[in-house]
Amino acid sequence: MLCAAVFPLSVWSVSPAAAPAVSPVASADAVGLTLPSPVALAYIAAAVLFILAAAGLSRHETAVAGNIAGAVGMGIAIAAAIGLALTSDPGQGVVTTAILIALALGIGAVIGMVLAGRVAMTGMPQLIAVLNGLVGLAAVLVGYSSYSSPDAMSELLGGFHLGEVFLGVFVGAVTFTGSVLAALKLAGRVPGRPITLPGRNKLNLAALLASLVLMVAFIVLPAGSTAAWACLAVMTVIGLALGAHLVMAIGGGDMPVVVSIMNSYSGWASAFTGFMVNNDLLIITGALVGSSGAYLSYLMCQAMNRSFVSVLLGGYGTEGAVAAPAEGEEGTFHQTDVGAVARALQDAKRVVITPGYGMAVAHAQYPVATLTEMLRGEGVDVTFGIHPVAGRLPGHMNVLLAEAKVPYDLVLEMEEVNDSFSDVDVVLVIGANDTVNPAAEEPGSPIAGMPVLRVWDAAQVVVFKRSMATGYAGVQNPLFFKDNTSMLFGDAKETVEAVIRAME
Repeated sequence: MLCAAVFPLSVWSVSPAAAPAVSPVASADAVGLTLPSPVALAYIAAAVLFILAAAGLSRHETAVAGNIAGAVGMGIAIAAAIGLALTSDPGQGVVTTAILIALALGIGAVIGMVLAGRVAMTGMPQLIAVLNGLVGLAAVLVGYSSYSSPDAMSELLGGFHLGEVFLGVFVGAVTFTGSVLAALKLAGRVPGRPITLPGRNKLNLAALLASLVLMVAFIVLPAGSTAAWACLAVMTVIGLALGAHLVMAIGGGDMPVVVSIMNSYSGWASAFTGFMVNNDLLIITGALVGSSGAYLSYLMCQAMNRSFVSVLLGGYGTEGAVAAPAEGEEGTFHQTDVGAVARALQDAKRVVITPGYGMAVAHAQYPVATLTEMLRGEGVDVTFGIHPVAGRLPGHMNVLLAEAKVPYDLVLEMEEVNDSFSDVDVVLVIGANDTVNPAAEEPGSPIAGMPVLRVWDAAQVVVFKRSMATGYAGVQNPLFFKDNTSMLFGDAKETVEAVIRAME
């Protein structure tokens, strides 16, 4: 849906003045009846398919159908946008417009294919953050283009259009730098810990108030004047700085929520751009992305016992980046081996697997699926417990397990398994850390109040981990030192494969 919002934007930006040249309604006959134009019908069909795609992607069983619906809708949107661009501005020339569209499609296709081939599932969160940023940048560029080359509709709307331009550029600027910084944090290029400036909330408020004053001046001043351009430019700089400042103060534990919020921002930036260039489909898709991203962010904040305000204000994790405790402070950890884990699994009646980002890094989902099939073949009840923010993107673990052909009915949400861990014989924690951290139930902890999988209630817990290092939130995990927890160190894929061989 995000891409669906971007492509019409790129086609219309070839010639913003083309917008009013073609009416979405064409005459049907002399009686006075009118019928929608083919472009309007195509936009309606694409919008419906995008809605069906969003609905389909909300469930495992319908995700493939949702993707297909989105792809078909995207194809229709592209065809309609190209057709409209080729016919709506005779003055520019069909050949010139066609060449520009072909260049845009070619460059975009090459970049997309290269990224698709290089980016692994572990890099998907930062790729999505980058795409959000590109949507924001596109909104900024189209805003400047629309202001420098106003069409007849823009001149008719006057101050309303100027407000659209200003808000579109502002939201786009915030989205661009915020998304890029989030991607750098997720990729480890920038420290994940919060970096806060003195009086950061006052700085954010000052930036918003300054932008509001600049918007009023931008609308009141003569359009195209040097002073008006200066207001737009100064606001753009403020927006770019604000986006970076907001994300800079947010810790790694909140990055999945930040990516979702930036996705929502990119949708609203696209919607504003749709108003700028008079494109109905861009308005619809932008609103869909913006609202769905906002709702997803709300659900994620609920899952983490956080609020939008607390996430955006940042400062999460500043007290949690501590070193592993010395022996005797938290206790000693118990290290196990492959043979002992294999025997425990063979003796178990019920096993729950809780995956995390480490499983994605090790590409361990395939041997995990094989282990699941083997245990079920021996009569063991095996299910998966998925935390809402496991990994670094909502649904990250679900996609990996589906990719490995794990049956959908075995993949349960946190609420479905959390009250039954006391009946579980063995829990395999594979690459998870913060989502199974009992420190969340301790007042004063940086992650206090965050719902977690209560794996420590099981009879035995086996943690597949490379080392005793803290998780992405930088908070030490007391689970590793509990009496019923055993640590199995090593690469998750290799250790799971070793367990499988020991069970054969």
